[in-house]
Amino acid sequence: MSDWIRLSPQDQVVVALRPFAPGETLTLEDGTALTVADEVPKGHKVLTAAVKRGEDVRKFGYSIGKAKEDLKPGTWVHTHNLGTGLSGILEYRYEPSAHPPAAEPKGGQTFMGYVRENGDVGIRNEIWILNTVGCINKTCEILAKRGDSAFQCRVDGVYHFAHPFGCSQLGDDLTYTQKLLASLVNHPNAAGVLVVGLGCENNQIDSFKQAIGDYDPSRIKFMKSQEEEDELGRGLELLEELAEYAETFKRQPVPVSKLKIGLKCGGSDGFSGITANPLVGTIADRVTAGGGTAILTEVPEMFGAETILMNRAADERVFGGIVSLINGFKQYFIRHNQEIYENPSPGNKAGGISTLEEKSLGCTQKGGHAIVTDVVAYGERVSRPGLNLLEAPGNDLVSVTALTAAGAQIVLFTTGRGTPFGGPVPTVKISTNSELAQRKKGWIDFNAGRLLEGAAMPELTDELWTYLLRLASGEVRTHNETNGFREIAIFKDGVIL
Repeated sequence: MSDWIRLSPQDQVVVALRPFAPGETLTLEDGTALTVADEVPKGHKVLTAAVKRGEDVRKFGYSIGKAKEDLKPGTWVHTHNLGTGLSGILEYRYEPSAHPPAAEPKGGQTFMGYVRENGDVGIRNEIWILNTVGCINKTCEILAKRGDSAFQCRVDGVYHFAHPFGCSQLGDDLTYTQKLLASLVNHPNAAGVLVVGLGCENNQIDSFKQAIGDYDPSRIKFMKSQEEEDELGRGLELLEELAEYAETFKRQPVPVSKLKIGLKCGGSDGFSGITANPLVGTIADRVTAGGGTAILTEVPEMFGAETILMNRAADERVFGGIVSLINGFKQYFIRHNQEIYENPSPGNKAGGISTLEEKSLGCTQKGGHAIVTDVVAYGERVSRPGLNLLEAPGNDLVSVTALTAAGAQIVLFTTGRGTPFGGPVPTVKISTNSELAQRKKGWIDFNAGRLLEGAAMPELTDELWTYLLRLASGEVRTHNETNGFREIAIFKDGVIL
């Protein structure tokens, strides 16, 4: 097996599959011997053809930046000699590409889900507690603990998701919070929801109800803490009512067209765009081919690869939505006097990613090859099957929360460096390399690093697909579920009084 990999014939770099020391020799495809000039960490890039200063360096068949100096074959290519080629706000033209054939659906496949009264499908039968304001986080935390202890044999769990907002927010910032929380209230993994307010906050329960929209009073209960003599006692009574309602639902066969998956990467490394992200892309293609929904977010990590997505837009309306999504997020950076292309993170760089376009070209592979059917604003829910692009930043907690609010019952989270956290829904950690999977067995649910060790992509796609259907059917749990790691984070962009 080779100790390096070239991802496209057009690339002037190969990716090291093991560390290299200066003076070691690589044997290239044509038998040419290449002497490595520098120490090259695993996952990093070695140049195989000369590049002059200012010229493009290609990986994945696309430019990942400009050479900062004349580069000779055998050179370690990284942040010290490679810079981004991106700058400013760009103009785009609608140039649709020929849409590739859809992935072959697995006919008649189902999972065992909970069909809600409005037709939505959940994969868990949980009770969620959502507070309108941060100052009652502890009240809700205690309620969740008591409720989980009391009703653990009747539902899949009682969970609370703490956040610090809702009190002194104004304008659009308050609207963001309300929309995000309202979409979580409407999530089908929650058979029942208890909304707890304080009584004096800006995010009043009465105005929050408007954000929720029409609701079933058997499924959603409300409590204002300041109006209750014993809010813990009253809260437990309401949880009892919700548990009784939740017990009316039983798992039943549901077509995979009802599956909605969120796509996310965090703590990326040089193998993310080679193993885990392409693997997740094959799952996204399979879900959408079966009539289901895949949701791709992390807008700043589309910069540099956005035209690939634009050219896959279903029509000109969707294309315009993608342009607004990309340029709107760039304006967000500009409003706050921040560099648009200040990415990747220190951990990404340590793992071998040098520029934003390199990260984006790997990141967007999670969307597979499906046609982009819609663009969804932050805090809103998806309404069209197929590949959806969701407005949210790259921050792990914020984006996973947004994916959940958009309707994802499961989030596929690829990582080259590892993280224990999870969102409100099952968060499947997929490692990009086997070393991480072996070292952090309590974090990682699936090892895509086997693709570097002889496993075939179709084989791992089938294996991951089977695992996901079992997960959706309640036969297995993710590590974030068994460890109790469930969190939310809300996008903040405004004034707090």
